[in-house]
Amino acid sequence: MTALAGANLIYGAGMLELGITYDYAQMLMDNEMAKMVKKAVNGISVSDETLAVDVIKEVGTAGNFISHDHTFNHMRTQSQNKLIDRRMRENWQADGAKDITQRAYEQAIDILENYKPEPLPEKVAAELRAIVEETEKEYGIR
Repeated sequence: MTALAGANLIYGAGMLELGITYDYAQMLMDNEMAKMVKKAVNGISVSDETLAVDVIKEVGTAGNFISHDHTFNHMRTQSQNKLIDRRMRENWQADGAKDITQRAYEQAIDILENYKPEPLPEKVAAELRAIVEETEKEYGIR
């Protein structure tokens, strides 16, 4: 579970029907929500840099913050959702009006079809194989 949202305190990602069923798209949606919760729990950094009072004074109340270097340098520190679409409705509709579930299934299929994991180091793979073989022997599977 540590790969999900970078936390091993989250339980049940992807779980449906009291854990009888797991769903890859549900796991991706749960992961997105867990990342948002983690971001909120970690708090908001308050400093001269993040408050950007100098930038506010420079740009003014009717100025353009979007094109300012400070905004560009800090925009990726905010949530970077992959499934939640926050665009204007017209743009969302023009692109097919896919909801979070549709996007999650598309992403899950893409991962299943295209993800190429890095192989485990030989030592780790050998240790895992030994654990599996020992467990199979213990339970009479082998």
